Amino acid sequence: MTSSLNPSSILQTAFGFWGSKVLLTAVEMGVFTTLGRRRLTGAELGKALRLHPRANPDFFDALVAMKFLDRDGDGPQAKYFNTPEGAMFLDAASPRYIGGILVMLNERLFKFWNDLPEALRTGRPQNEIKHGQKGMFEELYSDLPRLEQFMGAMTGISRINFETFAEKFDFSTFQTLCDVGGATGLLSIEVAKRHPHLTCTSFDLPAVEPIAKKHIAAAGLEHRVRTAAGDFFKDRLPKADLITMGMILHDWNLEKKMHLIRSAYEALPLGGALVTIEALIDDARRENVQGLLMSLNMLIEFGDAFDYSGADFFRWCSEAGFTRFEIIHLAGPSSAAVAYK
Repeated sequence: MTSSLNPSSILQTAFGFWGSKVLLTAVEMGVFTTLGRRRLTGAELGKALRLHPRANPDFFDALVAMKFLDRDGDGPQAKYFNTPEGAMFLDAASPRYIGGILVMLNERLFKFWNDLPEALRTGRPQNEIKHGQKGMFEELYSDLPRLEQFMGAMTGISRINFETFAEKFDFSTFQTLCDVGGATGLLSIEVAKRHPHLTCTSFDLPAVEPIAKKHIAAAGLEHRVRTAAGDFFKDRLPKADLITMGMILHDWNLEKKMHLIRSAYEALPLGGALVTIEALIDDARRENVQGLLMSLNMLIEFGDAFDYSGADFFRWCSEAGFTRFEIIHLAGPSSAAVAYK
């Protein structure tokens, strides 16, 4: 009797790194940017990318089969072109480009994740620190061009969540917002665009301030979005009716998470709110695969840092004095967790 069980999902996941590496390599090599709005044969595209002839057609056809490229016709004269999603998200000329984070995945995390077994056994980071180099943040903040590149990468993947937050959250009772760890100022910019009554502050380390100012000026919002510089572990947070932390809290261990939550509580008035935006793990820890994998990535990057569920956030915020809570689903695996003072 033939078993009704099927190993296909096991094998699909086991071989998943093949497809991942093809996509990440294509982004890093600039396949989608090179195509832009053009249609090129495999030979033309391979020549433009300086690839060996052996790469054609397998590399490009694999991207077609995975639905990241499209192709008009068959055989050597067939023309490759970008799908609508590829054109919007993977062409560096697009304002909604997310390829920056994919380049970072390819350059850094792909190799660090090879040491996941060691991370699980030791609880220690498996990134640059393991190899005697500076930690990720220490390295980034000492090199302004690299820091700006990293901020750009994070902007790409953060935009849809911040836009959705700006649309879904009820800002009507708030007059001021402070985004802690504001990076390029993106969250403040997206909220300010949609809610003219709000005044926003993007708070981050001094090295980040020039980057934020540039992005705020480009959006034409200098009159409503300002910057403030400081260290959120050493300095008081700017006072505001609403304090946001977009993909910040998961970077730290529990002691530092609690420090940030308490600092936010102190900076808020009665009726104020703290909002964290993350790939929140579902309370039962059974469904949000991305949130759980992100938490493992925090182990790879920082050792004792971890992602968390809405229930975890509510418990920590209750300890700090917050009294009312809600979860707002944003995009994909991400949600906003809200605690009201």
